Amino acid sequence: MEQKKIAFIGAGNMSRSIINGLVAQHYPSILIKAANPSQEKLDKLHSELGVLTTNSNNEAIDWADIVVLAVKPHLMEQVCQSIKCEHLQSKLFITIAAGITSSRYNDYFGQDIRLVRCMPNTPSLLGLGMTGIYAANSVTHEDREISSDILKSVGEVMWVDDESHIDTVTACSGSSPAYFFLFMEYMQQSAIKMGLSGEEARQLIQQSALGAAQMVRHNNHLELSELRKQVTSKGGTTHAAIETFKANDLDKSVDEAMKNAVARAQQMAQQF
Repeated sequence: MEQKKIAFIGAGNMSRSIINGLVAQHYPSILIKAANPSQEKLDKLHSELGVLTTNSNNEAIDWADIVVLAVKPHLMEQVCQSIKCEHLQSKLFITIAAGITSSRYNDYFGQDIRLVRCMPNTPSLLGLGMTGIYAANSVTHEDREISSDILKSVGEVMWVDDESHIDTVTACSGSSPAYFFLFMEYMQQSAIKMGLSGEEARQLIQQSALGAAQMVRHNNHLELSELRKQVTSKGGTTHAAIETFKANDLDKSVDEAMKNAVARAQQMAQQF
């Protein structure tokens, strides 16, 4: 990866995971600077990962070639409008905030900027993330490459050509770890009712989920429906469970949930 100065505006979990991934891949910590109002988070980043820190967003952005905007969506307008740096067009901006369109960032800054929108997910904390990425028209080929390299430090990436598809990415990967956690939670609750301890149920469920995900990954030539059929013997225990899910319209529940996630992202675009 070409070595440029990278500033992170916000020092929350996602910033920390990306910084950790970069440092783990031997990106020089002296080329990374984190800006945050809370000194405690900055001190921890500096002591554990050796990166530079500041309480000033303007200082960090003035210093940087690449700026990662990692603040909550409801704070983004305030943060962007408070930035008083010159030569913003010379910098690449990467935002991880959900629901805010590229054109809104141009409004916030009062000028067109080189912007990449991305939607990572929480497994990025383990280096197992899935990040959807969209580039505005102002973004160069070099910008796209370095954005990919930065985000690959915490997992896999997928580019989308239509900005609206970032909302679908949110439903598919950004929010979906919580769907899986909920399903596993309900399985655990059921197993406990049938006599297992919480620890026993969790061990069985989490290892099965991990194994199932690996089977999907290592058999990408097979449709998901085919993998399911391979486990489902007609008249057997799995078949009984699957038929129950179907009878209770699990497919419709999942479809509605994902559509509602997309709708909320679209609402946020109007809100912010």
